[in-house]
Amino acid sequence: MTLTLIEAALLVFVLGCAVGAALLKDTLAAVMAFAAYSLGVSVLWLVLQAPDVGLTEAAVGAGIMTVLFLLALSNTTSPDVDRLFESVGWRSAALVAGFVLLIGATVPALPAIGDPNSAVVGGEVSQYYLENAYAQTEVKNAVTAVLAAYRGFDTLGEGVVVFSAVVVALSVLRREVVA
Repeated sequence: MTLTLIEAALLVFVLGCAVGAALLKDTLAAVMAFAAYSLGVSVLWLVLQAPDVGLTEAAVGAGIMTVLFLLALSNTTSPDVDRLFESVGWRSAALVAGFVLLIGATVPALPAIGDPNSAVVGGEVSQYYLENAYAQTEVKNAVTAVLAAYRGFDTLGEGVVVFSAVVVALSVLRREVVA
């Protein structure tokens, strides 16, 4: 698989934001780096032709989570910051670098986007969904049929997790404001 210029630029942007979110000492700056990371990932999903995942990442990651983090920050005190970035031990850096190299080594094995000979596109499961989605679910869009009908409990579970996180965060924030 070869990267286009826009994919490479998005990957560099996302990695830079991730490193910034992990190493920035100022919590507000780290939250902003996280929001930029999430927005970059959502754009990357759109470029990779997965708009449903991209829109979910934009709504939950860049939207809801950023607002919840900012609300939590507004109820906390900010420590004095003498350095811009956290210091990182060489063992931690080596472990992260090894993990990145290990994951990066799998990238060439990925099929090209839209490759009709790909096992992902031409697999038995994909073929089954494409052939039977409308007849079994009466939903015209195969992606929606998979998410809503075939994987409905999984999608419901994800919604419950997000809802629970919001309720818990709001109850903690409310307790902090009242106290």
